[in-house]
Amino acid sequence: MLSNGAAHEGDRLKSIQRSVDSFTTNILDGLPMQRSWNCLELGAGAGSIAYWLAARCPGGRVVAVDLDTRHLDAGRATNLEIQEADVTHKDYAPGTFDLIHARYLFCHLPDRDEMITRAAGWLSPGGWLIVEEPYDLPAAHSPFPLVQRILTAYQHTYREHGADMTWARGLPALLARNALTEVAYAGNLGCMGGLEKDRWRPLIHRAAPTLLASGLITETDLTAFDELLKDPAFIDIPQMTISAWGRRPSDTPIPATPQDNVVHSA
Repeated sequence: MLSNGAAHEGDRLKSIQRSVDSFTTNILDGLPMQRSWNCLELGAGAGSIAYWLAARCPGGRVVAVDLDTRHLDAGRATNLEIQEADVTHKDYAPGTFDLIHARYLFCHLPDRDEMITRAAGWLSPGGWLIVEEPYDLPAAHSPFPLVQRILTAYQHTYREHGADMTWARGLPALLARNALTEVAYAGNLGCMGGLEKDRWRPLIHRAAPTLLASGLITETDLTAFDELLKDPAFIDIPQMTISAWGRRPSDTPIPATPQDNVVHSA
């Protein structure tokens, strides 16, 4: 459903960047980043965070991996490497990366808890794992009946495609269970409406064919939703982003790993 080649996908990715990038980079800025760090951006999307990391770590390397890389530009930085791959089938040598970041990725993966464990193993001693995921608020709690219908269809559709949009609540505990320390977390409320702050128009447009196919909303609902978004007095909070991060202890030994299918840092 979220193929990068689908109509309006570029708009969806850019709307996410506009609304969430400053929250993400503020968290990254709070880490003791070094210019020499090797970084991994999982599910790089349209690349804004990968480009930011490449600029902050000019003496290091940034690997940006996505299932479909058509929205990524390898020419944006000399220390940027783009890899087109399914992250669930990708592996890296233990201790490869000083920083690993993922946003809006793990909730869509079938073995998301296991992927956190794998990603934690790719960290170098002292390295940081930062994971940011959506947490949907109950559709029925919206004060707007139309939004209740739209969000019910939206959340149902994502569940049908295997996503868990409430999984993020357990992220801090999951990082701690994977022996990461200095675990911390923050939340960023998502805005529906509010004119320039809204990022839901491209999200709903992108998902519209699948939402209509569910039978839970109609074309009339979608048209009415577009009109509602034009009302400067319309503001709702459908979702929040939960960001959680933790550090691999500096004294953790790097285990030996079989060499098959393992990518080593250059």
